[in-house]
Amino acid sequence: MSIQVYGIPNCGTCKKALIWLQSNSIEYEFINTKETPPNSEMIENWMKSLGSAPMRNTSGQSYRALGDEKKTWTERQWIDAFTNDAMLLKRPIFVKDGTAVLVGFRDEVVIKTKLKL
Repeated sequence: MSIQVYGIPNCGTCKKALIWLQSNSIEYEFINTKETPPNSEMIENWMKSLGSAPMRNTSGQSYRALGDEKKTWTERQWIDAFTNDAMLLKRPIFVKDGTAVLVGFRDEVVIKTKLKL
């Protein structure tokens, strides 16, 4: 089983998720999206399993700066936007065995179900 967690180190939600993974002795690899931003192929694959709407960091400055035109964007436009600015991605994104399974971290039951733990 291979779990990657994509996010940024100073994100509070990422910190909570990593602490939870560690406290449950779950091995993972953390990928800092500021240092290693995901490419468009990765984002496109993530969107196939998660959809673009759940992946949007709607509380971030980058998202608010996009303006109202973002409401009518196509999936391709979202892929390009996420590729050009990883801060638009909601965090963390959990990838298990190459497939994105969860974005965000709120509920222990949800993460256990999505990661099949």
